[in-house]
Amino acid sequence: MLETGIKGQQSEVVTKEKTAMEMGSGTLPVYATPAMIALMEKTAMLSVAPMLAEDEATVGTRLEISHLAACGLDAQVRCESTLTEIDRKRLVFEVQAFEGETLIGKGVHERFIINTVKFMDKVNNR
Repeated sequence: MLETGIKGQQSEVVTKEKTAMEMGSGTLPVYATPAMIALMEKTAMLSVAPMLAEDEATVGTRLEISHLAACGLDAQVRCESTLTEIDRKRLVFEVQAFEGETLIGKGVHERFIINTVKFMDKVNNR
């Protein structure tokens, strides 16, 4: 059952493919904002996935993120999410990313619970 307070945690290593230079979001070999955002979305999504019905999933609909500090190649990045609000099918998460104890990013992420079959029918019949 979904309830506020559900927490998630995921980690990744900054590889060349996750740098701003490689992702096209900047010119330096540092952890890219799009990579950090993807980790934040993944962390939130996985934290609630076990509580959903077999024909349900969540989709990201809103992000309000600040990227506060850079980190380089081979850095270990940890993301933590907390489900802070449930409004019917709308889920709101607080997300934070860390390199060690240093906060490198934070924000709010919104996801919606969807029926996967109905959702894909809409996408494919547009």
